[in-house]
Amino acid sequence: MEEDYLDVIIKEIEEKEEEKTEAYFDLVLSKIKSLTLQIQKNFTQADKECVLINNWTQMRNNQLSQRIRFLEARLEGFIREKKEKTIELPNGTLKFHKRPDKVEIIDSELFLKTALPELLTIIPQSSVPNLNKIKAYIKTKPVPPGIIVLKGNEEFSYKLKGLENVAEKETEPGIQQAHSF
Repeated sequence: MEEDYLDVIIKEIEEKEEEKTEAYFDLVLSKIKSLTLQIQKNFTQADKECVLINNWTQMRNNQLSQRIRFLEARLEGFIREKKEKTIELPNGTLKFHKRPDKVEIIDSELFLKTALPELLTIIPQSSVPNLNKIKAYIKTKPVPPGIIVLKGNEEFSYKLKGLENVAEKETEPGIQQAHSF
Protein backbone atom coordinates (compact mmCIF):
# COMPACT_ATOMS: atom_id res chain seq x y z
CA MET A 1 0.00 0.00 0.00
CA GLU A 2 2.85 2.28 0.76
CA GLU A 3 4.21 1.67 -2.73
CA ASP A 4 0.88 2.62 -4.25
CA TYR A 5 0.81 5.81 -2.25
CA LEU A 6 4.35 6.75 -3.40
CA ASP A 7 3.48 5.95 -7.00
CA VAL A 8 0.46 8.23 -6.82
CA ILE A 9 2.54 11.08 -5.36
CA ILE A 10 5.28 10.60 -7.97
CA LYS A 11 2.68 10.55 -10.71
CA GLU A 12 1.14 13.79 -9.37
CA ILE A 13 4.56 15.44 -9.19
CA GLU A 14 5.38 14.38 -12.77
CA GLU A 15 2.04 15.78 -14.00
CA LYS A 16 2.70 19.12 -12.25
CA GLU A 17 6.20 19.24 -13.73
CA GLU A 18 4.78 18.53 -17.18
CA GLU A 19 2.24 21.33 -16.71
CA LYS A 20 5.04 23.72 -15.76
CA THR A 21 7.05 22.60 -18.76
CA GLU A 22 4.08 23.16 -21.11
CA ALA A 23 3.45 26.58 -19.61
CA TYR A 24 7.11 27.52 -20.05
CA PHE A 25 7.18 26.44 -23.70
CA ASP A 26 3.89 28.23 -24.33
CA LEU A 27 5.61 31.39 -23.05
CA VAL A 28 8.54 30.71 -25.42
CA LEU A 29 6.06 30.48 -28.33
CA SER A 30 4.45 33.72 -27.23
CA LYS A 31 7.85 35.45 -27.17
CA ILE A 32 8.70 34.14 -30.69
CA LYS A 33 5.35 35.46 -31.92
CA SER A 34 6.06 38.86 -30.37
CA LEU A 35 9.55 39.03 -31.93
CA THR A 36 8.17 37.99 -35.34
CA LEU A 37 5.58 40.77 -35.17
CA GLN A 38 8.36 43.24 -34.26
CA ILE A 39 10.37 42.12 -37.34
CA GLN A 40 7.32 42.66 -39.56
CA LYS A 41 6.75 46.08 -37.99
CA ASN A 42 10.42 47.01 -38.61
CA PHE A 43 10.13 46.05 -42.31
CA THR A 44 6.89 48.02 -42.66
CA GLN A 45 8.48 51.07 -41.02
CA ALA A 46 11.59 50.75 -43.20
CA ASP A 47 9.42 50.56 -46.35
CA LYS A 48 7.58 53.74 -45.31
CA GLU A 49 10.87 55.53 -44.66
CA CYS A 50 12.27 54.36 -48.03
CA VAL A 51 9.22 55.85 -49.76
CA LEU A 52 9.75 59.14 -47.92
CA ILE A 53 13.46 59.20 -48.82
CA ASN A 54 12.77 58.33 -52.47
CA ASN A 55 10.11 61.03 -52.72
CA TRP A 56 12.47 63.60 -51.22
CA THR A 57 15.28 62.50 -53.57
CA GLN A 58 12.98 62.71 -56.60
CA MET A 59 11.79 66.19 -55.63
CA ARG A 60 15.33 67.43 -54.97
CA ASN A 61 16.68 65.94 -58.21
CA ASN A 62 13.82 67.50 -60.18
CA GLN A 63 14.78 70.90 -58.76
CA LEU A 64 18.44 70.30 -59.65
CA SER A 65 17.50 69.12 -63.17
CA GLN A 66 15.47 72.29 -63.72
CA ARG A 67 18.47 74.34 -62.63
CA ILE A 68 20.72 72.38 -65.04
CA ARG A 69 18.29 73.00 -67.93
CA PHE A 70 18.32 76.74 -67.12
CA LEU A 71 22.13 76.80 -67.07
CA GLU A 72 22.30 74.78 -70.31
CA ALA A 73 20.07 77.37 -71.99
CA ARG A 74 22.48 80.09 -70.85
CA LEU A 75 25.42 78.14 -72.29
CA GLU A 76 23.59 77.69 -75.59
CA GLY A 77 22.78 81.41 -75.68
CA PHE A 78 26.44 82.22 -75.07
CA ILE A 79 27.75 80.08 -77.95
CA ARG A 80 25.03 81.40 -80.29
CA GLU A 81 25.99 84.98 -79.38
CA LYS A 82 29.66 84.23 -80.12
CA LYS A 83 28.63 82.63 -83.47
CA GLU A 84 31.24 79.89 -83.09
CA LYS A 85 30.89 76.14 -83.56
CA THR A 86 33.20 75.14 -80.67
CA ILE A 87 34.37 76.98 -77.59
CA GLU A 88 36.99 75.38 -75.33
CA LEU A 89 36.67 76.44 -71.69
CA PRO A 90 38.66 75.32 -68.63
CA ASN A 91 35.76 73.20 -67.34
CA GLY A 92 34.46 71.83 -70.61
CA THR A 93 33.69 72.30 -74.28
CA LEU A 94 30.66 73.92 -75.86
CA LYS A 95 29.71 72.70 -79.35
CA PHE A 96 27.22 73.24 -82.11
CA HIS A 97 26.99 70.38 -84.55
CA LYS A 98 24.56 69.50 -87.29
CA ARG A 99 22.71 66.27 -86.95
CA PRO A 100 22.65 64.22 -90.16
CA ASP A 101 19.60 64.37 -92.40
CA LYS A 102 17.12 61.54 -92.01
CA VAL A 103 15.30 59.77 -94.79
CA GLU A 104 11.80 58.44 -94.21
CA ILE A 105 9.84 56.26 -96.58
CA ILE A 106 6.28 57.54 -96.54
CA ASP A 107 4.95 55.38 -99.39
CA SER A 108 6.80 52.08 -99.80
CA GLU A 109 4.84 50.91 -102.82
CA LEU A 110 5.40 54.13 -104.74
CA PHE A 111 9.09 54.14 -103.91
CA LEU A 112 9.61 50.46 -104.80
CA LYS A 113 7.86 50.89 -108.18
CA THR A 114 10.37 53.51 -109.32
CA ALA A 115 13.42 52.73 -107.16
CA LEU A 116 16.78 52.27 -108.81
CA PRO A 117 18.49 48.98 -107.92
CA GLU A 118 21.36 50.80 -106.15
CA LEU A 119 18.85 52.22 -103.65
CA LEU A 120 17.69 48.78 -102.54
CA THR A 121 19.12 45.99 -100.48
CA ILE A 122 18.05 42.70 -101.99
CA ILE A 123 17.02 40.06 -99.54
CA PRO A 124 16.03 36.78 -101.14
CA GLN A 125 12.33 36.91 -101.94
CA SER A 126 12.07 40.65 -101.08
CA SER A 127 13.51 44.13 -101.64
CA VAL A 128 14.10 46.50 -98.76
CA PRO A 129 15.00 50.21 -99.05
CA ASN A 130 18.60 51.00 -98.05
CA LEU A 131 18.31 54.32 -96.20
CA ASN A 132 22.05 55.05 -96.22
CA LYS A 133 22.27 54.58 -100.01
CA ILE A 134 19.16 56.73 -100.48
CA LYS A 135 20.71 59.52 -98.38
CA ALA A 136 23.90 59.41 -100.47
CA TYR A 137 21.89 59.34 -103.72
CA ILE A 138 19.74 62.37 -102.94
CA LYS A 139 22.78 64.53 -102.21
CA THR A 140 23.41 64.77 -105.96
CA LYS A 141 20.12 63.67 -107.56
CA PRO A 142 16.41 64.36 -107.12
CA VAL A 143 14.46 62.74 -104.28
CA PRO A 144 12.74 59.56 -105.55
CA PRO A 145 8.93 59.41 -105.30
CA GLY A 146 7.63 58.09 -101.98
CA ILE A 147 10.52 59.60 -99.99
CA ILE A 148 10.69 62.67 -97.78
CA VAL A 149 13.87 64.17 -96.37
CA LEU A 150 13.84 65.36 -92.79
CA LYS A 151 16.61 67.96 -92.52
CA GLY A 152 18.99 67.56 -89.61
CA ASN A 153 19.06 70.61 -87.37
CA GLU A 154 21.92 72.15 -85.50
CA GLU A 155 22.14 71.03 -81.91
CA PHE A 156 23.98 72.32 -78.89
CA SER A 157 26.00 70.02 -76.66
CA TYR A 158 28.64 70.29 -74.00
CA LYS A 159 31.09 67.98 -72.32
CA LEU A 160 32.41 68.55 -68.81
CA LYS A 161 36.11 68.11 -68.03
CA GLY A 162 37.49 66.52 -64.88
CA LEU A 163 34.81 63.88 -64.49
CA GLU A 164 36.69 60.94 -66.03
CA ASN A 165 35.60 58.55 -63.25
CA VAL A 166 31.95 59.45 -63.65
CA ALA A 167 29.76 57.73 -66.24
CA GLU A 168 28.50 60.09 -68.94
CA LYS A 169 24.97 59.94 -70.22
CA GLU A 170 23.76 61.63 -73.39
CA THR A 171 20.55 63.52 -72.77
CA GLU A 172 17.97 65.35 -74.88
CA PRO A 173 18.98 66.66 -77.46
CA GLY A 174 22.57 65.51 -77.74
CA ILE A 175 23.61 67.05 -74.43
CA GLN A 176 26.09 65.15 -72.34
CA GLN A 177 25.61 65.29 -68.61
CA ALA A 178 27.75 63.52 -66.05
CA HIS A 179 25.99 61.24 -63.59
CA SER A 180 27.62 59.04 -60.97
CA PHE A 181 26.34 55.50 -60.64
